[in-house]
Amino acid sequence: MNSQFQCRVACESDLPEILRLYAQPDLDDGKVLSLTEAKALFDRIARYPDYKIYVALIDAQIVGTFALLIMDNLGHLGAPSGVIEDVAVDPQWQGHGIGKKMMRHALQVGHEKGCYKVALSSNLKRERAHEFYDSLDFERHGYSFRVLTP
Repeated sequence: MNSQFQCRVACESDLPEILRLYAQPDLDDGKVLSLTEAKALFDRIARYPDYKIYVALIDAQIVGTFALLIMDNLGHLGAPSGVIEDVAVDPQWQGHGIGKKMMRHALQVGHEKGCYKVALSSNLKRERAHEFYDSLDFERHGYSFRVLTP
């Protein structure tokens, strides 16, 4: 890939492209927030102490996104931990190393913030995603539990 790659914190004007990425069949299957709803939520996220939405760009075109929350802990001797969420790469750019570069960026931010770990979860049905995370040396660790709330 000879194009210019960049990963940066998202701004409000990036929301239409971020929503487009989330509309993929493997992610939100075409069901996404309205732009008005997304803007309100984006403003709320901006008030969190260390929660950022990132975009990956190739030659100024948004081709991927992820969210990274760095949270403080009383355990682990006060070392923070990172949580990666909402990872998406444009289907036309999958297989070109975009996801790998985004995850390297997330891990670097976690390292710079002093995180003792950076974790993510992935739906059991997303086997390609699991292979991808395995290839980046993410360790399958423990179980993820959830309760859906109304």
